[in-house]
Amino acid sequence: MRPRIKRHGAVVAMVLLISFVYYFSYHYPEVTPDHVPIVKEDSVDPTTQENDITTPMHQQDRETQKTAFVSTTSAATNVVPLLVSDSFRKAVVQNTAFWNRKLMRFIKQLDNGDYSAEKSKLNWSNCRETNEELLKTNMHDFSTYPDLHKDFLYGMDCRDPAMMINQPDKCSGGKEKVDDLLILFAIKSTPKNFEQRQVVRQTWGQEGMYEGGVRLRIVFLLGSSARDDPDLGQLISFEANHFRDLLQWDFHESFFNLTLKEHVFYRWAMEQCPGVSFVFKGDDDVFVNRQAIFHYLKSLSPEQTSKLYVGQIISSATPLRDPQSKYYIPLTFYDGPYPPYAGGGGFLFSGSLIQPLYSISQLIPLFPIDDVYTGMCFQAIGITPMEHKGFRTFDIQEQDRENLCIHKNLLLVHKRSPQQMMKLWRGVNSPLLTC
Repeated sequence: MRPRIKRHGAVVAMVLLISFVYYFSYHYPEVTPDHVPIVKEDSVDPTTQENDITTPMHQQDRETQKTAFVSTTSAATNVVPLLVSDSFRKAVVQNTAFWNRKLMRFIKQLDNGDYSAEKSKLNWSNCRETNEELLKTNMHDFSTYPDLHKDFLYGMDCRDPAMMINQPDKCSGGKEKVDDLLILFAIKSTPKNFEQRQVVRQTWGQEGMYEGGVRLRIVFLLGSSARDDPDLGQLISFEANHFRDLLQWDFHESFFNLTLKEHVFYRWAMEQCPGVSFVFKGDDDVFVNRQAIFHYLKSLSPEQTSKLYVGQIISSATPLRDPQSKYYIPLTFYDGPYPPYAGGGGFLFSGSLIQPLYSISQLIPLFPIDDVYTGMCFQAIGITPMEHKGFRTFDIQEQDRENLCIHKNLLLVHKRSPQQMMKLWRGVNSPLLTC
């Protein structure tokens, strides 16, 4: 009976897969840029938006930056200057914490001309640290670290995962003009979050050419299924071929691997989307007011557009030392305050910063919390984050969450379920809405 049971199970699995593909194709027709019309959005008065962006990098900071050169794998260039701002150097506490010592060693090598990102890059197949005694020597309480933190430290030097799914033509082609704005939405997701991705595609993430010369492209950033999750590889492959908006790398999804996802995205964007004007980086459970973002970006001065890093800014955060917290950081791993950073739920930055961000992210050791790490990278290249009251990564007051007019004047709210997102999108864009 056992062989029959196995064959029966395989048949059932195949029937379910075919049924899913049929349902997928029938209910979610393919949306490609060629099928998206020019969309006229409701006008948003840019004067109602917070757009007082001051110059983030002063001339004095530029002069105090120390310069070295680091090799990259970019197809566009083989060597780019790696700059580490004086403000970042001063902000790093120099003590016995492991991460701090690791960073300062790299900076010292950089200053001496001995640092090479390519030489320090380890092969993905054998990059994990196997000598636990080394970790215990550098962090005397390493044995008390939570398993998630231990796993992060074993793979802390792993930065070059294979790319499993690519979209090399994402930012090329089209009928755009030279002065059009190309805006890339890069959305962090996981293989199992299909419903979240689909509602983004149907609402604020729909690709196309928009009024005012704005070209929108979107990619969802994925690792492979988490170790305890079912393997969704076949479904992800079908989804990627159908919508052509998934990027996937060969590392397991986890909260601490979001920083690695940040690093590999910089590399992809530098190589595959070099002409992008702006990048919106966010989660797949945020509600985005797309037309408000477009109007805000078009209101910026040329000086502001080249140095933009804007969102809801956390300006005086320090590591949480409670081992029960999701954001726990042991003192022997990292010491000192965090740099000012934009909440990871969603923020905007200039496309011209992608290359320096990738270069600096090869130097700065990976950190378990991705938005903190992003803040480190921006500070290291001399860019100051700017506050915008339209970004609400920690949500709005509960009594306002059903108020459509409040959402119409915001750029982003975190977080919303797919059903809440559909309802908000229909309401905010309704011609019957009076605000």
